[in-house]
Amino acid sequence: MTAAAPQLVAAAGDRGALAEQVLALWRQGATAAIAVPEEQGPLGAALPAAVDPAWGPAVVLGSGGSLGGRRWCLQPLAHLQAAAAATAAWLGQQGLDPAATELFNPLPLAHVSGLMPLVRAQVWGVPLRWLDPALMRDPPQLLEQAQPSPGRQPLLSLVPTQLQRLVEQPEGVEWLQRFAVIWVGGAALPEALADRCRRAGLRLAPCYGSTETAAMVAALPPQRFLEGDGGCGAPLPHARLRLQPGGGALEIQAKSLALGTLEAGRLLPLPLQEGWWCSGDRAALGPAGLTVLGRLDGAIQSGAETVFPEQVEQRLLALAAAAQLPLVELLLLPQPDALWGERLVALVRPRSGAAPEPLIAALSALAAQLPPSQRPRLWRHCPDLERTAAGKWQRQRWRAWLQPEP
Repeated sequence: MTAAAPQLVAAAGDRGALAEQVLALWRQGATAAIAVPEEQGPLGAALPAAVDPAWGPAVVLGSGGSLGGRRWCLQPLAHLQAAAAATAAWLGQQGLDPAATELFNPLPLAHVSGLMPLVRAQVWGVPLRWLDPALMRDPPQLLEQAQPSPGRQPLLSLVPTQLQRLVEQPEGVEWLQRFAVIWVGGAALPEALADRCRRAGLRLAPCYGSTETAAMVAALPPQRFLEGDGGCGAPLPHARLRLQPGGGALEIQAKSLALGTLEAGRLLPLPLQEGWWCSGDRAALGPAGLTVLGRLDGAIQSGAETVFPEQVEQRLLALAAAAQLPLVELLLLPQPDALWGERLVALVRPRSGAAPEPLIAALSALAAQLPPSQRPRLWRHCPDLERTAAGKWQRQRWRAWLQPEP
């Protein structure tokens, strides 16, 4: 027995109306396949003509695409609901009643971290407030128009780029100070930004998850963040974490794991080893919880040394922040090198009005503090350099930008 084909949903326009469309499909037991308009073609080509009724209500979302190819991940609604229930239990551990909260969502619905607030609001029976991306760039208006409701504990999900933009204005800091929990994920949280948030008393909860895990599987309690702890904390109640022997690859076992990915009309089950899924991230697990070190498929061999570009980016960003350099974005990409095997190239976006040449010279001088294998061999001014709305790097895009240059 088969069911109807998945319903393509274009993630454009009013997100509240889009959310109602997704909820209506779920009520019908259907599968909603959500993507931005530019990705509707590839998503449509991946979908089957009909779905297996055993899936129940489900969603298909994009995953990956920064280092490898784009994957289309199938998540049953029941798995999303299990993740929402685990988040509710985590809130209870922080002394918060999930039923007394209010969710604020500035993230796109085509991304799992933008979809999960909708699921949490439905599971917990609480209000969900959609925040327009333009409002997130205007802290004075945000402070005026997006006040939490009296008597409810406000919760917010952000990516580091959004957080950085908000804390640069006093109105943004004042608005953030009103939240009981601010989950921050999607990318590494720069240490300089974390310190700034601690000084402002912002109740951040750095977290870790993916589309394949229905977002968070680990989160650091806000109080521990304010006390100076780093990393992403301990697993949520529905998940277990472990490391592969030797390489340090992070493996996850959770009730919220996806069924698999869709490709050319077929479901490819998630590759599991006795229920454990390898995330592709290198990590460390200690008494304080999870620390993510970088993507295993993004590691390079440079001068016989293994280098994780994301770690080098964070180190350079910290040095630049300490030196008060006018740096907005920094991205490191590998290029072949006859002597070293691969070397890093740095793309740099300065603050508006700042000259790129002095900034690059200062960054190059700071990079001399790093081991030779981690020092970029080339620095390029990239005025359009930016992350996606979900805080991710489209590394293939920026590699293409870099390619025509010698």
